[in-house]
Amino acid sequence: MIRFGMIGTNFITERFIDAARQTEGLELAAVYSRTESRAREFAGRYGIGLTFTDLDEMAASDRIDAVYIASPNSLHAQQAVLFLSKGIHVLCEKPLASNTGEIQEMFAAAEAGGAVLMEAVKTTLLPSFSLLRENLHKIGPIRRYFANYGQYSSRYDAYKEGTVLNAFRPEFSNGALMDLGLYCIYPLVLLFGRPEEVKASAYMLESGVDGEGSLIARYAEMDAVVTFSKITDSHVPSEIQGELGSILIDKISEPRSVQIRYRDGSTEDLSEPAGKPVMSYEIQEFVDVVRSGRTESSVNSRDCSLAAAEVMEEARRQFGLAFPADQKYSKI
Repeated sequence: MIRFGMIGTNFITERFIDAARQTEGLELAAVYSRTESRAREFAGRYGIGLTFTDLDEMAASDRIDAVYIASPNSLHAQQAVLFLSKGIHVLCEKPLASNTGEIQEMFAAAEAGGAVLMEAVKTTLLPSFSLLRENLHKIGPIRRYFANYGQYSSRYDAYKEGTVLNAFRPEFSNGALMDLGLYCIYPLVLLFGRPEEVKASAYMLESGVDGEGSLIARYAEMDAVVTFSKITDSHVPSEIQGELGSILIDKISEPRSVQIRYRDGSTEDLSEPAGKPVMSYEIQEFVDVVRSGRTESSVNSRDCSLAAAEVMEEARRQFGLAFPADQKYSKI
């Protein structure tokens, strides 16, 4: 059994716990929070026996084998490096880090510690997306990838009233691109690799992050259009267009309905219900990689995470979104 510690006591961690309890090969062993009262309350609620308020102490413990990091984006790299360097495996929420420089440091720590590092992107490991990958060849040469994710943030109303919460603060490496755009970009680079060119624009909020934006990625024989927003809702599905047909995806972040529509009018349904909490698939992939002795996932690989980060970094450079975490690397 892989003994998991959890960093973060928010709603995402709660979803992780629900999914982990339906995943084979792991034990929920520990909780970290900055305050002892919160750590004990959260751990007690879920019947978890061990709590920490000091990350160094947690990393030195012989009672955990892996950690799930669900802290603010700006803390991912520092926290992951601490654990990876101790040989503790890391499943890190998306986005993996603030920029490519931090990601390279995380990779180096994973290598030095002999530990697994995987980005927790759920889309690419869900059953319907796996079927999409297997059947992509059926629509012939791909000419366009279109991915769209617009979800009005529950925190935007507070922002408009003058309260800037973490979701809209650059010091936490946040914004629409990092939060929602990644769901569109990660499948793109997994399916088609790195683009040759990226052109991006965004609407910038006064707090210093993007509220919404879009980008066009050019490939040798196709292009990709990506749109994302935290200040508007969108109900438009995503689509991959080929010369023989198109694949329609209901929701790029969590594909449930996936359908091929051929040019001759026929259709083929690739939908496969998840059947369990959607986060279970990424957790199971991580557990399987660790238990098999492999160094990384073949799906949510290090190269895929780096390629997605490169696209986002270039997009941020173009629409002028810089984070304090970028200053060390002077790229944005």
